Amino acid sequence: MKGPKTYDEYVDLVHQGVYEVDEMRAGLDYDPENAERWSAMLDHLDGVLRKLYDDMISDKYEFPTGHDLPYMQFVNRWGREIPFKQLLLVINLAHKNGLSRD
Repeated sequence: MKGPKTYDEYVDLVHQGVYEVDEMRAGLDYDPENAERWSAMLDHLDGVLRKLYDDMISDKYEFPTGHDLPYMQFVNRWGREIPFKQLLLVINLAHKNGLSRD
């Protein structure tokens, strides 16, 4: 997955991240054994991504910041099990380093 080249592409990626969190949470309704394990991580991801999205659409967001988004602690630990890990990494790189020049 390539990084966003425009701000609109970046906003779309963050919106997609919010959607993916919602989809994973919905899937846990059918997997109660894993629900407890994932609920804190999904709550954290949801909070970070929704705040980021809200800040973006209200023109309060400034980037690049030079540092990781707070959810990276979970991605680094559980990334192999997160189906949309690559999306989260791309969002984080744009937040940290700015838009893609490729």
